[in-house]
Amino acid sequence: MILAAAQTKPTRGNIEANLSDHYRLIELAIQNRAQLIAFPELSITGYEREHAQKLAFKKDDSRLDYLKKLAVENNIIIIAGAPIQIESELFIGEFVISPDNSVAVYTKQFLHEGEDEFFQSSFNYNPMITIENQKISFAICADIDNPLHPENASKRETDIYIASIFFSPNGIPNAYRDLQNYAEKHKMNVLMANFSGESWGYPSGGKSAFWNNKGELIAQMNDSDSGLLLMENQNDNWTSQIINN
Repeated sequence: MILAAAQTKPTRGNIEANLSDHYRLIELAIQNRAQLIAFPELSITGYEREHAQKLAFKKDDSRLDYLKKLAVENNIIIIAGAPIQIESELFIGEFVISPDNSVAVYTKQFLHEGEDEFFQSSFNYNPMITIENQKISFAICADIDNPLHPENASKRETDIYIASIFFSPNGIPNAYRDLQNYAEKHKMNVLMANFSGESWGYPSGGKSAFWNNKGELIAQMNDSDSGLLLMENQNDNWTSQIINN
């Protein structure tokens, strides 16, 4: 099994530029035989609150078509974030785009202070996927601040917990502490993807990382580069490769 975390530098509100960056990194992941690539929180738009409504996607959005094509033709699962409109409600969400041409939606369950002015939270959109008999579940940013979230994932027998986040440099030590603790406590492998460039006018902390199910930090990116953290599992032994670009 090969998983990839994409560490990106979003262009504020520029969906076309951000999607082009997604395509480039997905192609890189494909070249390195990845079966899944996970992007940071709201990766397609960059993190936004006030402008999220006008940047919002729908589940059947035609702007996802090329991502779907890449998933189908290359047998890769793509996890990409956007504000998602479902009926009359707006969510911080991510699309789980699979090689069978299906698109599932995960929505952030625990909102950060101030987000509830613009977004709803929901527990109703919480897909799981399986790769090589490993059950995979998802988290977005402030979800990882609430121990209930990984606990619920553990109750669903999650093997790999994928967190897509936008954390500032100051927040990274807490994220590392919590994710390491969850990995050890719940015996889950944890993959985390963060921005490495500014979003919403704030710096992001990068340092996308992976912990094994013993809570050991196996690999981490730096705080400034964009690129991929590739994790390969052979006989329960995880090895890493970092590609900066």
